[in-house]
Amino acid sequence: MTDEENPVIDTLAEITTASINHCNLAPRELMLARIAVLAAVDAPPASYLLNAGEALDVGITLEDVQGILIAVAPIIGTPRIVAAAGHLAEALGFAIGLEAQAEATDEG
Repeated sequence: MTDEENPVIDTLAEITTASINHCNLAPRELMLARIAVLAAVDAPPASYLLNAGEALDVGITLEDVQGILIAVAPIIGTPRIVAAAGHLAEALGFAIGLEAQAEATDEG
């Protein structure tokens, strides 16, 4: 599949790049904000996965994510926090599976 056949992914990448380029937050602060908003809007696991690489690159830790969820819990409520934790776990499991698959391919 060529890049021209992925208009949704291409658009999301362009929007994300524009957001990063025009934001005056430090990269770590930007990713902390994005994680909080993903929880607030009940984002699906794929949305967390799309932001995971950048979050790791700027030093976001599991403890940071837990802190974010604790901080926003009184505002977004228990159901959203529980959903966010589940979506994060699913995204993490998917990422681990992809990494294992890539390693197996490299070895084979």
